[in-house]
Amino acid sequence: MRFTKMHGAGNDYIYVDCFRQPVPENPAQLSVRLSDRHFGIGGDGLILICPSETADARMRMFNADGSEAEMCGNGVRCVAKYLYDRGLVKKTAMAIETDRGTLGIDLELSNGKVQRARVNMGEPILAAARIPTTFPGDPPRDVPLEVGGRSVRVTCVSMGNPHAVAFVDSPSDELVLGLGPQIERDPHFPRRTNVEFVQVVSPREVRVRVWERGTGETMACGTGACAVVVAGALTGRTERRVVVHLPGGDLEPEWASDGSVYLTGPAEEVFEGSVDL
Repeated sequence: MRFTKMHGAGNDYIYVDCFRQPVPENPAQLSVRLSDRHFGIGGDGLILICPSETADARMRMFNADGSEAEMCGNGVRCVAKYLYDRGLVKKTAMAIETDRGTLGIDLELSNGKVQRARVNMGEPILAAARIPTTFPGDPPRDVPLEVGGRSVRVTCVSMGNPHAVAFVDSPSDELVLGLGPQIERDPHFPRRTNVEFVQVVSPREVRVRVWERGTGETMACGTGACAVVVAGALTGRTERRVVVHLPGGDLEPEWASDGSVYLTGPAEEVFEGSVDL
């Protein structure tokens, strides 16, 4: 099976071109095997680039633990780069079908190849039952959560996948690695949740570390960056457009006046290869 390793701000996945080869059997199990950074290719998960009847392509995304996720903001930019750079879709504005819905993507080119992309991530989901979370409020804002012998306050948002955003003095290892996995699986989140630990630098700038559902800490999270700007605006901590500094690089989400969240960031290819299944 041929594959391509790509990343958006360090959020790296193994991409499989299902236009030119069959969809692999049991992709969930394959994601677990290939994502292992010691005994596999290594990555935050597996993404299948598939034909679509309603869009330019369809993206299916599997976390490193094999669970299938609804959406990946960094991943969808890399899908668009793959399609354009290889001539499968030769348009600088394309539509990608995901389990979150069909997303519009505008490409930024350099020397004929995609370097960055701006994705219309759609409107945030703010109804608690649809996020989903059992916390009260639509959305729950700064609600106290007792976990690991500590109390943290979280604001809950969905960008097609659930997020719990905690504004903290510093996103330390104690919080991210200690509380992150506990919050992910807390009973208040029936489908588990991604967790963002956010330090506000200014109303237009934040530093974030992410504990990603099904993967662990990641270098970046596109939907997480979007959830952060929504939570920041809702709680009065940030403006509706911010620069999000993540361990793997910067992302630029904007909660625009039309209600949608737009995410701009890089898309980079690392290498190609093949693996014997």
